[in-house]
Amino acid sequence: MNKTISATDLGIDLQQDDEVALFKWFIASFLMGKRIQAEIAAQAYRVIVGKHTRDSALKLGHCTHRQLVGILGEAHYVRYDETTAQRLLKLSAKLHDEYAGKIGNIQRASENRQAFEKRLAEFEGVGPKTIEIFMRDAGAVLY
Repeated sequence: MNKTISATDLGIDLQQDDEVALFKWFIASFLMGKRIQAEIAAQAYRVIVGKHTRDSALKLGHCTHRQLVGILGEAHYVRYDETTAQRLLKLSAKLHDEYAGKIGNIQRASENRQAFEKRLAEFEGVGPKTIEIFMRDAGAVLY
């Protein structure tokens, strides 16, 4: 059974208006939402955000697909590296273009938690599992 990894386990201190922390947790949740071992997903998060400092939609979006595949490979997140790299780039672009790179803007555009979760689901590669993981820790901060 996969261990449940929380935002706190990754050193992310979620606060209402801390966009960097919310983005970091969104990326970690996205990676853990795939059929991959939680520890490998957590390592991929650490390599992307910690080692390569891609801690905003803009910074992540400035990676090329090849760079991102390489970064995921460093973390041994190789089973889905091509599609994950593509989806992370699309996620960054959508967050940047539609919500000025801020999770808080998704919240402000949503009437309630259900509408917020529906907007999250509009990001390619974000399904029920990713939303469940993200909201498990971010829900208390956002709602």
